[in-house]
Amino acid sequence: MSTAQATPFSQWSVQPEATRLIENRLQDYCESNLWLAELQRRLLLETGTRLVDWVDTIHVAADCDWSALGFSAQDPYGQQGRLHHPGAQLPWVIADGVEGIVLRVESVVDFIRAQSIISHSDLNHSLDLTTPILGDSCASRRSAVVSISGGVQVMVLERHGDQGPAIGNSSDRIDPAKVAYHLQQFRLRPRQFDDANEGIQQSIEIARRAADDLGVDRACDLYFQTEREYWQLRNDAAALQYRAQSRLGMGWANHDHHTYRSSRQCFAKLIELLETLGMFCRERFYAGGDANWGAQVLEQPQARVVVFADVDMSADEVLGDFAHDGLPDSLDRGTVGLWCHLHGEAVLQAGMHHLECQFDFQQARQRLAAEGAESLQPFTNFEFLRQSFTRGQIWPVQSSRIQTALDRGWINEEQAKRFRTAGVTGSHLEVLERNDGYKGFNQTGISDIIARTDPRNATMQ
Repeated sequence: MSTAQATPFSQWSVQPEATRLIENRLQDYCESNLWLAELQRRLLLETGTRLVDWVDTIHVAADCDWSALGFSAQDPYGQQGRLHHPGAQLPWVIADGVEGIVLRVESVVDFIRAQSIISHSDLNHSLDLTTPILGDSCASRRSAVVSISGGVQVMVLERHGDQGPAIGNSSDRIDPAKVAYHLQQFRLRPRQFDDANEGIQQSIEIARRAADDLGVDRACDLYFQTEREYWQLRNDAAALQYRAQSRLGMGWANHDHHTYRSSRQCFAKLIELLETLGMFCRERFYAGGDANWGAQVLEQPQARVVVFADVDMSADEVLGDFAHDGLPDSLDRGTVGLWCHLHGEAVLQAGMHHLECQFDFQQARQRLAAEGAESLQPFTNFEFLRQSFTRGQIWPVQSSRIQTALDRGWINEEQAKRFRTAGVTGSHLEVLERNDGYKGFNQTGISDIIARTDPRNATMQ
């Protein structure tokens, strides 16, 4: 379990030169490998995603000084010959003279099956499976070569809490029955509790048992798989997007971060659960005295999972270790606290507030709108970062929760009536586009969208 302290207000910078070099190499590979070019076209047209956002590793000729672009040979996972950029969200680089890329997918088998179906109906889109799948059915890494054309090799890779190299067997020896058992435990973990902290404690125990049996990294991967599944069952835009991405065999491998909303009294327990899964506190957010909210960003590098944990907060509280010391209950409810009161904790019955995935911002919003999933106005629209929610999924709310909110002065009579008859926004899919390797978030923009999605704001229903 990580005990790393949060870094207040971390500043991430853009890395345009490194990004442009990688994008240019990728485009060269698409011009040489027509199968890859076709996949790039279909990803953009059918899913609103860019090929670059699925790239795990790119192999290039050793013809430039990658260290001058910020890349380091000090691989944090101990792999030799692999370069990474510690200050940016960019693929691994291997300058070994081989031309090729490795694409992240949720399942190698699902990718091959989906692409095989496409190849049967499109003679110009034939799958070239030249090697068998590397890694057994429960390995923490599985990969396969799916195309070699024009001197460019394309592999697909699934990772389950393992950032090792694409080629080569994983070192784990996990019992498949244990993987199946703990996947089931996460899927069926109890979510309805009168005492939310007790409920989170039960989830912590489930996570600890999984970590003991499978290792913390694999347990983390399984946990967030089931969190996406639960969220998707309660969000139509998510189901729509997942179906499109799965038709090409990609799954949710383009996820950027998972967002939880927490009440003040449950926040420390939420952090404890996430740290049980190997996450560490990365940076924290506070957008000013008028915002009345804060957030802790957590990351699990081996599982490649980032969490944005939102909570109502005052200006002075952000200066302390609010993630671990906890926050006392408040007589008032801000946007986050009211959402949790009406729907329950995001880590329990409500499910995640949103999943943010990486897209081509304009294409994804247009495609989703054409399918009936319109997006709200962007809350971030920089060259290096664009963000927008799909229109919220409306959930019914228990009458007793509405009455309590009314009795305590958190909502007025008109709002209570609207909540009873029309429901309240529950969750979103977030469309995100990152450029120039930017890894951070926009504090002002997030504050804006939190205010705009307050359940008391009638225009957002």
